[in-house]
Amino acid sequence: MAGHLALMGFPTRLWNRSPERVEQVIDRGGIDVEGVIEGFGNLELATNEIKPAIKDADVIMVVIPATGHRQVALECAEHLTENQIVVLNPGRTFGALEFMQVLSEKKIRRRPTVAEAQTFIYVSRHTDFARARIMQIKNSVPLAAVPAHKTPNVLETVRKAFPEFVAATNVLETSLDNIGAIFHPTLTLLNASRIESTHGDFEYYLEGVSPSTSKILESADSERVALGTALGVHLHTAREWLYLAYASAGKTLFDAIQSTPGYKGVRAPSTLTHRYILEDVPMSLVPMVSAGKMLGVRTPTLTSLIHLASSIHSKDFMAEGRTVDKLGLSGKSVKEIRMLAVMGFPR
Repeated sequence: MAGHLALMGFPTRLWNRSPERVEQVIDRGGIDVEGVIEGFGNLELATNEIKPAIKDADVIMVVIPATGHRQVALECAEHLTENQIVVLNPGRTFGALEFMQVLSEKKIRRRPTVAEAQTFIYVSRHTDFARARIMQIKNSVPLAAVPAHKTPNVLETVRKAFPEFVAATNVLETSLDNIGAIFHPTLTLLNASRIESTHGDFEYYLEGVSPSTSKILESADSERVALGTALGVHLHTAREWLYLAYASAGKTLFDAIQSTPGYKGVRAPSTLTHRYILEDVPMSLVPMVSAGKMLGVRTPTLTSLIHLASSIHSKDFMAEGRTVDKLGLSGKSVKEIRMLAVMGFPR
């Protein structure tokens, strides 16, 4: 994203928590972008210090695994201003609410507008510290802000760079229309032996999805949609989402996945120690299951996926992940949760 923004002519700075991840970018002065976008993006700054990276920035694009959202919020909090926009790309499940909760905990009164995208705008791979390959830019990516009435203001700004962003009703919609939560951990777990035996040497979507595995995807997806219904949010099924994001049509989810051109060339993870489990399980599936338990929505397939991932990694992802307790949502009614999404946290 930083390389692409710079190529489009936007003054762009890049921050990373790890010095070793920005050293090559500093040495080269920017990022090589290849694929559907080609060129070298010259950056104004690359640094591992947060203050100079975000000072006077109009838009702060947070493009990291959701496991780092809370830490980024803590590091940014004292340096943010009311006229700034923070966009989580993506928020995964309840990311914007978590970010706003941190600002509330820190008693930050000069709060920026916090928004989240439903998914990452690119199908892409990081090929080197200073090089990225973009296979496809998605046709349509919903985005919502907290409070919800600021979504049009955010879109007016970010669409200057990315016209693909479109309005979502609120952050409950962007959080729960989180298709990566369904695709990533499910396919990784169901292809675990193949990933370990081939080190991921196969096409993740086009070879990793079979008619049988797609049925498990659909079962997990139906539980996600049921949670949305319980919260009064209309969600797209995974098959509908593929059509909106990629114009991929199919009578079944399996057919739609196989007809998605952006998935061609996307290789499987080379290891099970990957964000498709380490991010998507605690930051996407756990909050869905936790909220479902509170609201009386059954989630047997999602719960099974969390259990399998926990067994593989010898972790308790339910304890480590974004639960309703950690998000400050425990005991809240549907009305109260919806009000938080629409109005935000009180100052």
